Amino acid sequence: MKRRDVLKSILVAAAAARIQDVYPEELMMRTNSRRTLATRPYKDGIHLSLIGFGGILLMGESRKRCGKMVAHAFERGVNYFDVAPSYGDGEAEEKLGPALEPYRQRVFLACKTMQRNATGALKELEHSLKQMRTDHFDLYQFHAVTTLDEVDQITRAGGALELFLRAREQGKVRYLGFSAHSEQAALAMMDRFSFDSILFPINYVCYARGNFGPSVMTRAKETGVVRLALKALAHTPWAHGAEHTYPKCWYRPIDDPALAGLALRFTLSEEVTAALPPGDERLFRLALDIASNFTPLSAQERADLLRSAGSLEPLFKT
Repeated sequence: MKRRDVLKSILVAAAAARIQDVYPEELMMRTNSRRTLATRPYKDGIHLSLIGFGGILLMGESRKRCGKMVAHAFERGVNYFDVAPSYGDGEAEEKLGPALEPYRQRVFLACKTMQRNATGALKELEHSLKQMRTDHFDLYQFHAVTTLDEVDQITRAGGALELFLRAREQGKVRYLGFSAHSEQAALAMMDRFSFDSILFPINYVCYARGNFGPSVMTRAKETGVVRLALKALAHTPWAHGAEHTYPKCWYRPIDDPALAGLALRFTLSEEVTAALPPGDERLFRLALDIASNFTPLSAQERADLLRSAGSLEPLFKT
C-alpha cells in the first residue's frame, strides 16, 4: 500500500472513532487550524465566545500544560473563563490564575461560591481573587443552588447576597449571577433578585425526557436574565458498574462527534449566550470545533433530535 493510502486509512479511521479513542495529544493539538469562535452579547456591549473555558479542565495537569491549554483556547477565540474554589479543592483556581494572567484584561472571568452567608462568602471571594491574581471578577455567582432553603439563606438578612451587593459597589465584582440544578430553585432565585445571568443545564435529553429547562429559559427571557448553558454534551448518568472513561465527568458525556454536533447545536440554538463544555480537554476541543462552524438547528433537526432521546435517562427532571 502506498504511503498516502496508509495515511488516508488512518485519517478515515480516526474520524470514525469516538473522541476518547483518538490520540488525545498528537491529533487534538492539530485542531487549532479551525476558524475562531463567534461571540454573542452578554450585557453593556460585552460579547462572550460561544464556548467558555471551565477551570475543571486544568485539574490534574502540570502548570506548563495548563499554560498551553489556556493559550490555545485564547487563540481559538475563547474569551469567557469560569472557575470555582470547589473545583479540586482549589486546584482549578491555583492553576488557572497564573495561566490566565497574561490574558486577564482581554477576557471575561467568572467565579462562584458555595457559601450562603455573607461572612463565608466574603472570605471565599477574597481568597478567590488572590488565587486568580485579579482585583475583580467580571461575574460572581452563587454556585449550584438546589433547594428553596438555600434560596432563603442567600437572600435573607446576613445572607450572601448582601456580600455580593457590597462587593459590586466596591468594584470587586461587576455582574451577579447564579448556577442551579433545580428548576424550582432557579425560578425562586429570579423571583427574589434581578440577576444579570443564570448558568443552567440546557440539554436535549433533559428537554425531551425530563421536561427540564424550558420553564427556566422562558422566565429568564421574560425578565432579561442572560442565559449561560451547562451540560450541552451530557448524555445520561453512568450505568451502574460502568467504567468512567471521563474521570472528571460525573455523568456519561456525548463523545460521538455526530451526536455531539447535534447536541451542542441544540443548546446554542436555544437563545443562550455561551455554553461551558464538560471538564475534559478532548470534549472541550470537540466543542470548539463544532461551535466554530455553528449553524442553528432547523425545526426538523430539532424535532428529530428530541425524538431520538427515546427512553434515555435524563440527568435532571422537572
